[in-house]
Amino acid sequence: MSSIELTPSQKSILQELVNLYRESETAVKGEDIADRVDRNPGTIRNQMQSLKALQLVEGVPGPKGGYKPTAGAYEALQIEEMDQAADVPFFHNDEAVEGANVQEIDLTSVHHPELCRAEIRMQGSISAFHEGDPIQVGPTPLSKLVIKGTLEGKDDTNNTLIITIDDMRAPAEEPAH
Repeated sequence: MSSIELTPSQKSILQELVNLYRESETAVKGEDIADRVDRNPGTIRNQMQSLKALQLVEGVPGPKGGYKPTAGAYEALQIEEMDQAADVPFFHNDEAVEGANVQEIDLTSVHHPELCRAEIRMQGSISAFHEGDPIQVGPTPLSKLVIKGTLEGKDDTNNTLIITIDDMRAPAEEPAH
């Protein structure tokens, strides 16, 4: 299947649709997406027409209607529709975040330890996160890596938190006998 090139605007609208749909599990109203991406509902309706044409969104008619992401939407956003994402504990302001699905942890600028950053791609909305918030991710399922840091920025288009790493540890391997 060829990859679909989305505009940044389409991408953020589709991402919010996916987020809201995950939270509510019912059709999402255009107005709700408009609120989240700070656009007017008319713009959202126009974008939804093009996303429908790309078969990334289906319209649900009726009073409870709205939009639903199709399987293609997840593919276009490169999100695995995981039934059970590997549960990676995630702490925000020292509180465990329920249902925070860590999609991917990307360590950037490893060559400059004093600039060490991690990009954490999330499933679900990242609107509650603010610069300067303490973040802890992990332990991860395989390497038991734990990353502690401070939220430096957000990339809403890719649903990514950018954190400055203050501390990163993986437990030492058990020595082989």
